[in-house]
Amino acid sequence: MVTFLGSILLLVAGYFIYSKVVERIFGINDTNPTPAFTKSDGLDYVPMSWWKGSLIQLLNIAGLGPIFGAIAGALYGPVAFIWIVIGCIFAGAVHDYFSGMMSLRHNGEQFPGLVGRYLGKHVKKFINVISLILMVLVAAAFTAGPAQLISSLTSLSFIGSLVLVFLYFIIAAVLPVNKIIGKIYPVFGAILIFMAISIAIALLFSGKPIPNLTLENLHPGELPIWPLLMVTISCGAISGFHSTQSPIVARTLKKESEGRKVFFGAMIGEGIIAMVWAAAGMTFFGGTGGLQEALAAGGPAGAVNEISQTLLGTLGGVLAILGVIILPITTGDTALRSSRMMLTDMLSSVINMDGRWKVFFVTVAVGVPTFFLSTIDYTFLWRYVGWTNQVVATTMLWTGTAYLLKYGKFHWISGIPALFMTGVVTTYIFYAPEGFQLAYNSSLVIGAILTTFIAILYMIQIIKYRRISKNNLTTKAA
Repeated sequence: MVTFLGSILLLVAGYFIYSKVVERIFGINDTNPTPAFTKSDGLDYVPMSWWKGSLIQLLNIAGLGPIFGAIAGALYGPVAFIWIVIGCIFAGAVHDYFSGMMSLRHNGEQFPGLVGRYLGKHVKKFINVISLILMVLVAAAFTAGPAQLISSLTSLSFIGSLVLVFLYFIIAAVLPVNKIIGKIYPVFGAILIFMAISIAIALLFSGKPIPNLTLENLHPGELPIWPLLMVTISCGAISGFHSTQSPIVARTLKKESEGRKVFFGAMIGEGIIAMVWAAAGMTFFGGTGGLQEALAAGGPAGAVNEISQTLLGTLGGVLAILGVIILPITTGDTALRSSRMMLTDMLSSVINMDGRWKVFFVTVAVGVPTFFLSTIDYTFLWRYVGWTNQVVATTMLWTGTAYLLKYGKFHWISGIPALFMTGVVTTYIFYAPEGFQLAYNSSLVIGAILTTFIAILYMIQIIKYRRISKNNLTTKAA
């Protein structure tokens, strides 16, 4: 219990202390007009209050990610607490802050546009494809689960439920951001927070001991912590999906100082939610062995349902159903909205994309493949979401690092996490079942070599920008 409570306190302290450090390094200026005013269009660029933006951002980035992922990551034992705390404060929150604030500084630009601006057009082309694939995979994965539950609770067939969910997706993706997302998402965000707080309090008074810190790998299947834990628990630690969502809210902020509360704050909130569910997973089933049996029997949704109903009774059952249906739907519809915005930005360089009908047709264009993918098994889809998600996160961290280097700022705050995540994604793809399936030691060696190569390129860029800075100073002195 001491480790759990201490971890929560560290996350809160991370917000009040480290967020101010990151904000100071970025350098906010409230006299700068924001795109909510300079590009106001009544659809995506709409001024909203920061507290609404915070709840929308939390719901957009969270959904079921910090619940399902944290429960799966709890199989590794209390070492998951360490990853959530360190990952959330020093990687995830930095990632989210820079993705949101850089978008705000560049007129609400989408993530691929930021990548192209700071890492080059070739990287942009790659990330355009990767980001669209991620959005479609996330939307598909978070459609199938709710549709299955709706069909089991009602007389609707699975396909009928799927169509119902998708009709909502299309409507939410084409309507102005303040019509549906701005009105009901703050309520859903409050439900997500209430659910986590209720579980945390019930857990503390349940009489079940919450495991304290140990670095031992307690995974029943003896799967390695590195790099699997860092991909299993993404939402709650660091997730590339967030960089695709941040521009949605960045286009609604009224001033730059709101960014710390919205982007850094929402990520810390997600970290706390992940911490609660990781603790619940380790504690409720009597250890990682019991948790593995529960996951094998009913999957993450079954585990969440059992924990909620047992600890919270009737209220828990209602919350569990709301969580398993509403939360993935809200993540899925904003994923579809983001894919629509990305595709619109890509096409706007070729044709004029003004007009509501064009917005509708682009939404349908990304919605059709999403619909068919959602008929595939959820666990199969989620395997590919995990690695793709962390590739996007790594790319965003390198984009933030390039931004800081260019403007002569303290780049290590994103550079060190970027190197760490480079090691994660390179090692993972060579080892994982959905990757090259190489031996673990071989994967470690290849991952280390590739990460070292990227580190050398990083050092070259540091030297390059130092020379540029020195030359500029010499020119000014002359």
